Amino acid sequence: MTETASLTASPTFGLDTAALFDLPRPAAECRIVVAMSGGVDSSVVAALAADTGAEVIGITLQLYDYGAATGRKGACCAGDDISDARAVCDRLGIAHYVFDHESAFREDVVEQFADEYLAGRTPVPCIRCNMGPKFTDLFRMARELGADCLATGHYVRRVEAEGGPHLYRAVDPARDQSYFLYATTQTQLDYIRFPLGGLPKSAVRELAETAGLRNAAKPDSQDICFVPDGNYAKIVKAMRPEGGVPGAIVHAATGDTLGEHKGIVHYTVGQRKGLDIGGQPEPLYVIELDADAREVRVGPKRMLAVESAQLIETNAIGTVPMDEPLTAKVRSLSKPVPITLDGPLGDNASTTIHFAEPEFGVAPGQAAVIYAGERVVGGGWIDATSAVAA
Repeated sequence: MTETASLTASPTFGLDTAALFDLPRPAAECRIVVAMSGGVDSSVVAALAADTGAEVIGITLQLYDYGAATGRKGACCAGDDISDARAVCDRLGIAHYVFDHESAFREDVVEQFADEYLAGRTPVPCIRCNMGPKFTDLFRMARELGADCLATGHYVRRVEAEGGPHLYRAVDPARDQSYFLYATTQTQLDYIRFPLGGLPKSAVRELAETAGLRNAAKPDSQDICFVPDGNYAKIVKAMRPEGGVPGAIVHAATGDTLGEHKGIVHYTVGQRKGLDIGGQPEPLYVIELDADAREVRVGPKRMLAVESAQLIETNAIGTVPMDEPLTAKVRSLSKPVPITLDGPLGDNASTTIHFAEPEFGVAPGQAAVIYAGERVVGGGWIDATSAVAA
């Protein structure tokens, strides 16, 4: 498959929809399984898949349903979204199946999210979800259904290359989701398709309107689907009450106690607001969280600067070009910054990345995703950081 499809074939969409799915034989002989969250992106993928002439099956995993309790719309894989996915499938005339994965999601994603915060780390549950229910389980289901491929609404590009497909950032940088997909295995990438990676969001909504989908104007889902109103601390304390036990706020340089915090789960590395310790000569930020001592350690911004980060459980996608310039993102919304890589990447090995310039706010528990240009070459979980020497 090329990075973007030609604008020629389909009279409905003006896209070569068959090329978007890189099918191994004529579409009429193929079966495509589409992962459907109920949002506009996956709904458009289903419409594009149906347009190819292949048999299409929509699958929705019910992961976490708090929508009725919170009154909040646009929560991925909750009750209202399942209804929307079913309505889209009815509109397109394709089969739709819902599988209850709440227990597995709670154990593999939500429980781990709470444990990470309790340990003073900053988790990224969307990556854990992609590593588990969204790819591993859907991959297995699609295989069992005899599908030729599994398609999702993620904004990344799958580009064929010598030795197998590579993963690239989306054409629309504002929508790029490659940070959340660095753990995709080569076997998964061989099978999964990302038809939206070459399109801007505005075009996707236009396609939804063209297809007459009822959710064409639906707001985008929230990144953390199970956290009502962004109050992650409430979720963590409900599951791990010990996370709300108060402790000391300590100056990381002097060791002086500056105040009392309201529970370690309320704080993350790099945080400035909510410390409630006025009267200091300069702004203070969270530098480190010591869960065992229940201490929030703070200091001036310069103390946030790190020169390297140790990665664990690393994954590589394709060959890592050690002789080419590499960059890394240490947060989903940050820009990639130049790095060098110390040691191999992949096979769950540990390695270290060294930043060309001091990087700020790098927190254990986050992921570091490594790029060669626009290509995702892999990444890993940040286990520890090394501060810039004073």
